Amino acid sequence: MCGRMTQTTDPAEVARIFDAESTIEADADSAGPRYNVAPTQPLTVVTQRADEGRRVEQHRWGLVPSFAKSLKEGAKRINARAETVATSPSFRSSFRKRRCIVPSDGFYEWQGTGGPKRPYFLHPPERAVLAMAGVWAVWKDPETGLWVPSAAVITTQANRMMSSIHDRMPVLLPREAWDDWLDPELDDPEYLQSLLEPPPDDVLEMVAISTRVNNVRNEGPQLIEPVGEAPALGLEE
Repeated sequence: MCGRMTQTTDPAEVARIFDAESTIEADADSAGPRYNVAPTQPLTVVTQRADEGRRVEQHRWGLVPSFAKSLKEGAKRINARAETVATSPSFRSSFRKRRCIVPSDGFYEWQGTGGPKRPYFLHPPERAVLAMAGVWAVWKDPETGLWVPSAAVITTQANRMMSSIHDRMPVLLPREAWDDWLDPELDDPEYLQSLLEPPPDDVLEMVAISTRVNNVRNEGPQLIEPVGEAPALGLEE
């Protein structure tokens, strides 16, 4: 799964990378840099609409489908499984027409059972921006009449590197897949499904970090500072 991440790249730079227009105010508290993005919080995403083009926006993390009774239902839909995203009632409509990219500098995962879990930070070797595959939706609040945009990160089976600590990981789209994934006019489920594979083992590096990241109120670059050694990655032949 993916339940915590960093988004430290300025939205304007994200817009440049993805050839988009940013709608995020530079002085917004949630504009970053953010080292502890958690579910139900604002999540920076890249979307593309046929009538508005490609944009960098902020959506609530946790997809709220149109049939949801309340906003709270999004908390249980922070991730969509690659194996069922095309058929799940919660995600299938978004998978067809409302796909997005979640730009992230890295994400957190925890290892351990029966006691305190050890957190790890997974990031690209050169601190590049990851393009996580996502889906988005809009939900109308029946009480206020306001439309709330929300998004979920698509996860897939862990690659060999990631499997040393967890059996799932975010889908990381290669550059050559960005345009097709964002294209709302592309409706080829078989092809889109083929993009949701585990990434190569060398895409990410993993470092052990402090348990300070466990508290969602904690912020700052100190959260990703290495502490101790990462586990063996199990990449030997």
